[in-house]
This record gives sequence, C-alpha cells and structure tokens, in this order.
Amino acid sequence: MDIRSYNRDAWDRQVRAGNRWTVAVGPEEIAAARRGEWSVVLTPTKPVPRDWFPPLIGLDVLCLASGGGQQGPVLAAAGANVTVFDNSPAQLARDREVADRDGLRLAAVEGDMRDLSAFPDGRFGLVFHPCANAFVPDIRPVWREVARVLRPGGVLLAGFTNPVLYMFDDARMEAGEFVVRHRIPYSDMTSLTDDERRRYTDKGEPLNFGHTLADQIGGQLDAGLVLTGFFEDGGAEWKLTDYIPCFIATRAVLP
Repeated sequence: MDIRSYNRDAWDRQVRAGNRWTVAVGPEEIAAARRGEWSVVLTPTKPVPRDWFPPLIGLDVLCLASGGGQQGPVLAAAGANVTVFDNSPAQLARDREVADRDGLRLAAVEGDMRDLSAFPDGRFGLVFHPCANAFVPDIRPVWREVARVLRPGGVLLAGFTNPVLYMFDDARMEAGEFVVRHRIPYSDMTSLTDDERRRYTDKGEPLNFGHTLADQIGGQLDAGLVLTGFFEDGGAEWKLTDYIPCFIATRAVLP
C-alpha cells in the first residue's frame, strides 16, 4: 500500500466528516489574533506557551503537516508570513478559505512532510509541527528536513504521541482494560491483523505509526537541533490519559 496516498485520501475524508482538526477557525478568532490575543496547540488540549515563539511580526513560518484552517491562519493573523504544508488537499483548502475570507497572507503547499525540497535551505525562522508524524512510517527524515529549512537560530515547535499509547490493545482500552499487546515502534500495517486493519480502512480512517522516543527526541538531536522546552498533555478521548499524559511537545533551536 502507498501509505502517503492512502493517508492523503483518508484526511480528505476526515474533512468531509468534520473531524475536529479539520474545522477552520472563525472570523472572531482571526480578529482576536490581529489584536495580539491568540493561542495555538501542538497537542490535543494544552496551549503552547507564548514564550516558546520568536517574535512573529514578519517572521517566515512553516506550518508543517498542519493544514485544516487552524494554526496557520492564526499565526498569519498575528503577523507571520505563513506557509502551510500538508499532504491533504482538502485540509489545505481550509487554510485557503480562511485566508480568502479574512484577507490573510498565507501560502498553502501540498506535499510529504519527509520531503521539503520545495523550499531552499534556511528558508524559515519557525517550523510549527503539531501531532502529525504518526501518519508516516519513518520520522527521522522529517527532522533532517526541518533542520535544513530552518535558518540558524530558528525554532522548531513539535507535538507528537507518547509511544506508550500504542502498546495497548485498542479495543480493550476503549472498554477500560489496559492489556499490553504491541511492541514499539508500532505500525497499523504490521501490528494489526488483516481484519482489524480493514475495520480502520473500511471507515476511511488514517493509518497510524507509533514511533520510539529515540526517533522522536533523539531524531531531533541527531539532526542538529537543541531541545530547549518540553511539556506533556492529555486528551479526554484516550482513557490511558487518566494515568499518564499521552502527548508530548518539544521546543528545539537550530544553533
């Protein structure tokens, strides 16, 4: 299976189904961001600390795998020169709709988060990368490409899933039973039975991959980035978050 093509179509379907990460912000949020009143998330619920951001006015920002008409338009309204890069045309259409509606300076580019060859070295001062790398099977190329397109002193803000979430049998966890079943790294392609995987694909849901912390955090370090911030976050729809935060956000700088 071509994972990129499948997940592109799956996220297009999520847009049509009204997935919460595909619902664009309204005019009132854009107006507030223009007044300096804004917040965005890398993980399901916790706003990113404002002091994690460099000054946004005139800053070249890449919202990486961040389509959906949410973070990109808010950062553009706050004064940044935003490029939204995403695998899903329908997600990018959400960003274009908000930009057209509210007169924002924003570009939307389709592509694979592991290949940023559309951009030259040192193009951006900030890369904003919310929880999305669970939809590609290998993430070290993502960090290497981010480091390449960041200028010296540039900042990466990234959100990702704590791999502990993928260890448990999903159906049993929904019933409140925590049964360890899967090894990490996890893949919907190899960790599930054919029947289980079909239950996802028949519903048009994206395929997921659970990456090791060695690849999530160590991969950033190996790409030449320096970690300067870290927090954890939960999410009410995952029962495991009653016991451990299942999402992580990091701030890193390219020296």
